[in-house]
Amino acid sequence: MAFGMSTNLEAKLREQLTAALKAKDLKTANLIRMINTKIMERRTAKDFTGTVDDALVLDVISAYRKSMEKAKGEFANAGDRGKDQIAEIEFEIEWCKKWLPQGISEDELRAAVAKAVAELPQKDPKMAGRVIGAIKKQFGDRADAQLAKKIAEELLK
Repeated sequence: MAFGMSTNLEAKLREQLTAALKAKDLKTANLIRMINTKIMERRTAKDFTGTVDDALVLDVISAYRKSMEKAKGEFANAGDRGKDQIAEIEFEIEWCKKWLPQGISEDELRAAVAKAVAELPQKDPKMAGRVIGAIKKQFGDRADAQLAKKIAEELLK
C-alpha cells in the first residue's frame, strides 16, 4: 500500500457517507461521521505511530459497537424514557455488525471449547480460564467470551 493512501474500509466508509447524504439518510450519515471522528482521534493521538489500516478501522467500529451495547443496557433500565434511544442504538449496533467479521456460531464455539477441554492435562473447573484463553487466541473477538465460559464450565463439571 502506498504511503498516505487510505485503507479499503476507510474508502468504503466515505462511499457510504456520500450515498447516505445523497439519500438524505441522516441516521446513517451521522453514524459514519461519528466513526470517522473516532478514527481521526486515533490517528491524531500523540502516541499513535502506526498507519490507519483496516484492522484499526474494525477496532474502532468494534469498540463503538461495544459502547452502544453497554448504552442499550442502560437505556433498557430507564424503561419507557429509553425506548426511542434503544431503537436508535439497535440501528447503530446492526450497522456496526455488518462491518465486523461474523462471529462464530454457537455450534462452532461448542466444538472449539470441547476440543480445548479435551487438550487439558486434567478436567478441572479451575481450568475454565485456560480454555477461554485458547478460544480468544484462536478466534479473537469473533468468539463470545461469556458463552465460551458457560460452555467450558458445563464441560468441566
